[in-house]
Formats: sequence, structure tokens, C-alpha cells
Amino acid sequence: MVIVAAGRGERAGGGDVPKQYRSLAGKPVLTRTLEHFVAHPHIDAVLTVIHDDDRSQYDAASAMFSGKLVQPVAGGATRQASVRAGLEGLEILNPRKVLIHDAARPFANAPLIDRVIAGLANSDGAVPALPVTDTLKKASSGKISATIDRAGLWRAQTPQGFHFAKLLAAHREAERAGKGDFTDDSALAEWHGLGIELVDGSPDNVKLTTSEDCERAEQHLREAHGEAAGETRLGHGFDVHAFVDGDHVMLCGLKIPHDKALAGHSDADVGLHALTDAILGAIGDGDIGTHFPPSDPKWRGAASDQFLRDAAARAHARGARINNVDVTLICEAPKIGPHREKMKTRVAEILELDPGRVSVKATTTEGLGFTGRREGIAAQATAVVRLGTKVKTNVT
Repeated sequence: MVIVAAGRGERAGGGDVPKQYRSLAGKPVLTRTLEHFVAHPHIDAVLTVIHDDDRSQYDAASAMFSGKLVQPVAGGATRQASVRAGLEGLEILNPRKVLIHDAARPFANAPLIDRVIAGLANSDGAVPALPVTDTLKKASSGKISATIDRAGLWRAQTPQGFHFAKLLAAHREAERAGKGDFTDDSALAEWHGLGIELVDGSPDNVKLTTSEDCERAEQHLREAHGEAAGETRLGHGFDVHAFVDGDHVMLCGLKIPHDKALAGHSDADVGLHALTDAILGAIGDGDIGTHFPPSDPKWRGAASDQFLRDAAARAHARGARINNVDVTLICEAPKIGPHREKMKTRVAEILELDPGRVSVKATTTEGLGFTGRREGIAAQATAVVRLGTKVKTNVT
């Protein structure tokens, strides 16, 4: 099994996040794609072709899977080159058959996969497809020049199935011939002279290309899980950071003088980290490590207010309004009381909320535990959000 996930997906929006890693109802698109194939009983190995820059995002999206996943390989400049790289990566396993699937099709279900595999019994390849039902027009300079007969026309989908050795040979022949413009593997296979069978596709097996596609898919999943508009959600977050040598700590967006600092990959703002996770939890969109992995040097020393803003933007993109938030800082020192109102104001500013909807408070553990021993600070937070009408927001 080869899943092609090396593209940039710029038309899908999402800022710097390629569409295959964009969150879709709480899971990256790639995670939703992988789960169908990893769970299928007739698929033994799954190799994903990724972009060189996306390894940390791939690792996060695939972390829940084990056993069938093999090491990903880097893609090429075109989809065709990426598929060839995937086939070369699988060759050591000596597979008899292979499926090729686009990562941006997260709704390929088991019956569809079964039909493609069954189609290989008597053919070199099998392609799921749907008949064209719309009237087709040919245009020139913005005006209709002809109406195309739609009889016999089909819309091809993935996964496309092939006998492995024959498809790899076709790819290598195309490379030798300098043919690099095939838009899917069945077109390349046809050029190589392979016989391809059509099997029934699935109307649900849509490809996410634009931001509107992603929004429709999000709505489909929300409705499938009973997420009605107006629903109220509660999210909870918890975080801990240890003290190290330093002269200040960052708490709820403020720089507080102290004889210690907090250890962390970013600025270690334990309050904002807990609150970020609370908001992400309320909308079912992973956690702070999913979107800002500590393995990524990009976030070293980063200000945590951008993590909180991102969580709020993700909530708004789902049509969720943040109703109120509550943060509790747990520590013996520094004293939170003198800074509490400024912290509350700062959190309200970051989330664009009325300060009356923000609570920041502190407590101690009466000398017990690591906070009681002054080894670090813990924080817990809750966020209440209300689902409503979709809000257009750029999520980065």
C-alpha cells in the first residue's frame, strides 16, 4: 500500500499546514486516511510518501498506528515521481499487489477497498470510478464552444490497484522515456499497455482540494457524530514545567520576576499551555504537542500566546465561540496575587474575550508534592465553547 502525501495542498488553505495534516474534526486528514488501510485485513504494509519538511507532522499523524506502517520515504517533484519513490521503497518487501491512494481522500471505506482488490483477480489494474452525470461543456475564451457527450465517461478515484511488478515496470519505463506528466497511475499503466478494470467507486470518497472541500468534510463528520449547532462543549487542560536557573517565569502571557525560570521547549508558559489544551480538548482537535511538536526547532523559545491564538482560531473555524475560560496556577512561588488581574487582562486580550469571561486564580499544595517542594509549577484550565455558525478563519 502506497499513500501519496508529499504535496503542498495550497488551494486547501490552512496557512503553512499542508492539507494532508490539516485537522479534520479533531484528527489530521492523513490520520483519517491511514486508519482505513491499516485496519483492513487484506493490507499487510502501508508506506506513506511524504515531503522532506513534513517528517514531524507525519510522525504526529501516524503515532497511533503500529505494526503495518513501514518507514516513510521522501517524494519527488511530481505525483508520478512520488509514487515511483513509494514503489521503490516497497520493493524490498516483494509484494504481489499494491494499492495507490491519495492522502487527501480520507473517506475510502472497507467495501471500496475490497472492490479494488477483487478487481485485480482478472486484470492488471483496477480503478474505482463514478459515471459522469453532469452535462459537460467545452469552452474557449470564456464562451461555450461545444457540448461533450458524457456517455461512457467516468470520474476516476483512488485507491487504484495493480500487480506490483507490472506497475513498477511501467513507472521505470516512463522514466526512461521521459514521460512525467501522467495525472494518475492508471493513465501511466494504460500507456504501458496494461489492462485496467473499472470498479464501482464511492460518492463519499471525495478528494479534499479546496478550503470549501475541507469545510464540507468537517461538517459531514460533525453531523455524523451528532454535533449539532448550539451544542456546548467543555474542555480541560493540564500542564507542568520544572524550575531551572533563571530570573523570571512566563505565566498567562506575563513576564514575572523570579529567582528561577521554567524549563520548556517554548517559553514554558504553563498557564497558557494548559488553556490551549483546554480549548483544543473542547473542539476535539488533539493537543498542543500535535500542532506544535517540541521536536520541531521552529518552536524553540516561542511565545506561548501564539499557541493560544491558534487554538482559538481552530475553534472559530469550526463555528465554535469561546464562552469562558478558567485557569488555576498551582505553586508556592512566585506569588500570583499581585499579578492576577494583569494575567486575566492578558488572557482576555489574546482570546479577544471580555475580561469578565476569564478567570485566573492560584493555589498551593500546602507544601506537598513537587510544587510544595518548589520544584516547578503546575496549571489546570477549563474552557467552555459553544458550537454555532461556521466562521471563516485562517488557521495556521
